[in-house]
Amino acid sequence: MSQSYVILTESSCDLTPELVAQAGAEVLPLNFTIEGKNYPHYPDGREMPIPEFYERMRGGAVAVTAAANVAELTDGMEVHLRRGLDVLFLCFSSSLSSTRDACAIAASELQEKYPERKIYTVDTLAASAGQGLLVLLAGRRQKAGASIEEVRDFVEEAKLHMAHWFTVDDLTYLKRGGRISPTAAAVGAMLNIKPILHVDDEGHLIPTEKVRGRKAALAALVKRLRETVIHPEDQTMMISQACCREEAESLRESILAEFHPKEVLIVDLGPIIGAHTGPGLMALFFLAEHR
Repeated sequence: MSQSYVILTESSCDLTPELVAQAGAEVLPLNFTIEGKNYPHYPDGREMPIPEFYERMRGGAVAVTAAANVAELTDGMEVHLRRGLDVLFLCFSSSLSSTRDACAIAASELQEKYPERKIYTVDTLAASAGQGLLVLLAGRRQKAGASIEEVRDFVEEAKLHMAHWFTVDDLTYLKRGGRISPTAAAVGAMLNIKPILHVDDEGHLIPTEKVRGRKAALAALVKRLRETVIHPEDQTMMISQACCREEAESLRESILAEFHPKEVLIVDLGPIIGAHTGPGLMALFFLAEHR
């Protein structure tokens, strides 16, 4: 069935090329800088493979991300508008990035140029595979025949149920980004303290508790799933991981055994989020009663 609209998002979504194809979406690159050189990040890691990115970080390289470029977002939308397609853009959380504002500016300018076209932007209030899972679910609805407004409204309703729970293995990167104090990072490292964090209803990154040891941290993610998940047997869930694939596989097996979801997908945490969290992140995403 031919589609009258296209779903767009940015590479903060951390979807693999295969999942992008499943969603029928298009992912526009966001940029990061490491060791003084700028790279656009695509789902296939063509400019810098994700393992190389984390290898450089482990070697002491500092990575930073750049604000989204309005001109690049405009170009990414306009190519579809010229073809007579409407655009639904699912944006990275406005509380974590200026990308949503850049999208809104681009959409407003393009709406004047293409008044006959529909251009919608949605602040997903999500990041990494939380954003990616919303894109995947939206794409499945599009393929089932939903209109652009129906898919937009679905994402607006679902986003406040998209739970993001994660932990990091090395507090250095949270300290560098100002998420924790140098003192807290030093004490945490000494005592093997692992933070449990989530993304709240406004899209902010919020620490919720501290546990001792990696095993306890991963158990805490499952505990949050157990406490809040809705109809797990009907769900696709996602795990995002940064250089800890074996642990992610084990986490997936535990979730499948206890909750019996339709599937648990594992994706790599890309540089756009990974620049701020470093290697060792493990994150779990699912639909819940509340975030």
